[in-house]
Parts: sequence; C-alpha cells; structure tokens
Amino acid sequence: MENSSSNNRFRSAMFNHDDEDQDKEYVGFATLPNQVHRKSVKKGFDFTLMVAGESGLGKSTLVNSLFLTDLYKDRKLLNAEERITQTVEITKHTVDIEEKGVKLKLTIVDTPGFGDAVNNTECWKSVADYIDQQFEQYFRDESGLNRKNIQDNRVHCCLYFISPFGHGLRPLDVEFMKALHEKVNIVPILAKADTLTPSEVKKKKIKIREEIEQYGIKIYQFPDCDSDEDEEFKQQDLELKESIPFAVIGSNTVVEAKGKRVRGRLYPWGIVEVENSAHCDFVKLRNMLVRTHMQDLKDVTRETHYENYRAQCIQSMTRMVVKERNRNKLTRESGTDFPIPVVPTVTESETEKLIREKDEELRRMQEMLQRIQDHMITQKDGH
Repeated sequence: MENSSSNNRFRSAMFNHDDEDQDKEYVGFATLPNQVHRKSVKKGFDFTLMVAGESGLGKSTLVNSLFLTDLYKDRKLLNAEERITQTVEITKHTVDIEEKGVKLKLTIVDTPGFGDAVNNTECWKSVADYIDQQFEQYFRDESGLNRKNIQDNRVHCCLYFISPFGHGLRPLDVEFMKALHEKVNIVPILAKADTLTPSEVKKKKIKIREEIEQYGIKIYQFPDCDSDEDEEFKQQDLELKESIPFAVIGSNTVVEAKGKRVRGRLYPWGIVEVENSAHCDFVKLRNMLVRTHMQDLKDVTRETHYENYRAQCIQSMTRMVVKERNRNKLTRESGTDFPIPVVPTVTESETEKLIREKDEELRRMQEMLQRIQDHMITQKDGH
C-alpha cells in the first residue's frame, strides 16, 4: 500500500503540476532548431542555378541583378555570325556571397549557344547530359568510402527564358522543358517584360500557362501553405503561383526616379523600375529563389529528381548482376571455364580481407556504373 501511495504521488507530481512547475521541469529540446541553425550557418549553404534560353533575352543581366554581383565580367561577346555557328556549351560561374554572417556558395550554370543555331534539333541534349553527369558524380561519391566531404553540384533550379516576341511557347521551348522536367525544377521566365504592355503580359502569361498544361510539362510546383500560416503569407504564396511565368526586367544601371536612385531602365516615355512590383515580377522571383523557396528547391532535387535517377541506376545494376549470375550459372553447367574467385591466403587478417572485399566491391560498382552510362548514351544516340 505504501508503494502504491508513493506511485500515486509520483504521478501527481508528473501530470498535475501547475505552469510554474512546468517551467522548472522544462527539458530543453525545443532549442534544437537553434542548434541546427547555428550548425548550418557555420557550414554555409550552396545552391546551383541554371539559366537557359536563346541569346539576347537578358539572362546574364537578370542573374547579376538577382544576386548583386557581376558573374560575367570576363565573358567574350560573340558577333551574329559566330552565334549562328556556335554549338551549345556549358559554362559555370561560382561566387561566394556573404550577407549578415550567412555564407552562400552560388554556382550559375549558363548555356551559351542554346537556340542560336539555324538547326536547333536536340540542342537541349548537352544540357540534359550535364544534369545527368552531376547526378552520376554525386551517386559515385555517395557510394564511395569518403562520404564526409561530398561536393554537391546537382542543379537545383533551371530558369528557362521565354521570348516575349512570340505568341506563346515555341516548339523549341516545349521540347526543352519536356526533355528536362523529370531531371530539374523548371521555373519559366517571361523575358524582357518591358517590351510588353501590362495587358499583353497578362494575356501572354495565361497563354503560356495553358500551353504548359496542354503539353504535359511539369514545372516546379510551389508547396501548399500549412493551415496554421498567417493570412499575409498565404496571400504572398497565392500571388507567387499566379505570377508564373515570372515577367521580369533586369538592369544593373542606377537611374533617378522621383528624387530617388533606383535600379531600372530609362526610356523617352519614363522609367521602368526593376524592384517595383507594379512594373515587373523581379522582386517576387528574387523572394521565391532566395527568401522562401531555396531550401524547397534543394529538397525536391534531392527527394524527387535525384532519387529517380538513383533508382534507375540501382535497377540497371540489379539487372546486370542477375544477367551476370545467370551467365556464370550457364557456364558452370556447361562445364566450360569460368572465373575462379580469389581465395584469401592463410596469413591474411580479417581486416585486410574486409578491405580487399570492399575494394573489389567498389571496383565492380564503378565498372557497372560505366557500363550503365555507356548503355544510356547508346540508347540516347539510337533515338
């Protein structure tokens, strides 16, 4: 009875104490987010952004405007004749940006020459191959022995620039986005919005959204708001979704408007302000990329696009292993020679044996990855 009474007192102390007692018995794991935040800030962040679209749509200017830097200062500008004959190439620009103690390693992947040639058949292929190569390299590093310092060069977002001078999506736009929408988060951009009137921008946005749905193109989907979010955040999220494709204007020139110095473009009829939401969607795009959805873009890349690639690789490896086992089985049954497995020597220690087996496993995996890559290239070339 005494023991039962003691237990009851214990339960009463645990479950029936007042708010003051709760404060005293506070465990403290609610500070975990602060620990994660400090560790992340100390380590720094990385983000890889791809820009694609034909020359002259303001890709370089927009990127410099978004991140207040000059990534293209050493670039050589090509004349019209050189652009026509140029094939699509991939260039990388990396810059370290620090803001209020938070470090961001930003990598911009540019695609000069895209859509510039007379014959643009499959000009997206080198872009798709580049994204696959980054997945492959990450998969190799992830499967290796040293997994602590893996360099993540996977493309987290692709800004695809759509010309404002057409009636919607061109066949090349549809072909590019359909070829890449399973590999990367595509965010469509309506370039040079200052060449269109507000009503033209509105009509063109509706037309592009309809065509994206019509052709079954999977662009980046903004995550739904949680029910406990405040109304202001829900409204901002709704505006972001309705802004697709983002109608943008880029400028690195500071002009004077109404007594204030702003980034914009000066025309005979007035000034277009880059950071004025009434003039374009530049601020919405920047907020989406940097302030609200950067981590989600990385999560979708890791959890969806990379996982799909990884699953395909593992399936291919499994099929190859099964084929190899069946072939060895047939060889043994036919009585012909077959590879003799390496037998460890008597003096070999268990550690050495494990290391040798691990090395052999890694070698086989690398050979298999190479065969898978060759097979995928052969299949692509066949199509």
